Amino acid sequence: MQDIMQTSGNIQAGPIGVFDSGYGGLTILEGMRRALPDYDYLYLGDNARAPYGTRSFDVVYDFTLQAVEELFSRGCHLVILACNTASAKALRSIQQNVLPVKYPDHRVLGVIRPTVEEVGHVSRTGHLGLLATPGTVKSHSYMLEIEKLHPQMKLIETECPMWVPLIETGEAAGPGADYFVRKYIDATMQADPEIDTLLLGCTHYPILLPKIRKFVPSHVKVIAQGDIVGRSLADYLRRHPEMDRKCRRGGSVDYLTTESAETFNKFASLFTGHPVDATRITL
Repeated sequence: MQDIMQTSGNIQAGPIGVFDSGYGGLTILEGMRRALPDYDYLYLGDNARAPYGTRSFDVVYDFTLQAVEELFSRGCHLVILACNTASAKALRSIQQNVLPVKYPDHRVLGVIRPTVEEVGHVSRTGHLGLLATPGTVKSHSYMLEIEKLHPQMKLIETECPMWVPLIETGEAAGPGADYFVRKYIDATMQADPEIDTLLLGCTHYPILLPKIRKFVPSHVKVIAQGDIVGRSLADYLRRHPEMDRKCRRGGSVDYLTTESAETFNKFASLFTGHPVDATRITL
């Protein structure tokens, strides 16, 4: 990490923090880098405790807060929860109960609201499908956001418990993945044949896009989150110059993991498309 930090008044500018329970948030990070290549980023994957999708609200909240505070301690003033489960189960509590008391000058943002904002410009029928982890589906966070922003739209939520394990065991491109990809897509489309837009409600899922598109009807659009979150972050920083000044520019990326660095580096390259060099930490 860079030793010399840019300053904004008396405040040292730091990298934008990006947190995920594992590897999926790397797809969000890549989208952010495409939108804002000049900024510095610090990625933290809690790979040792992944996946979060089947854990309780309390556990996800505790783990997420630990990670956010770790990123704060490393100079990040802005942290993106690049994890749908953490965004669903922990974001609001952190924003409402922790930041005002302990970190009033810091911000934590999630990935669900930007995704829901985008879908309003995409769907023509107003019938949507959500493919997500059990934790995200059970939280109904997407449903709640859609009811607030697009109350006329209908959402079918489908749990895809096998997709993350397929991806994280390196089986996403194998023939064995076809059954489970098709199973959840077919269940969603059968529940509402008028669906014209599918939301990938887990940051891992873009790795499965070739297979997803293979089994999705040709008229159905598939929305992944990386570029959406990147554009949303760029807009946020334009609207909040006081936070933008706290974000360091240098084009660097550093990676932290709670798993072995060697393991992280091996699998992370599947998500980034380029080699990474992580440092192992303990939360």
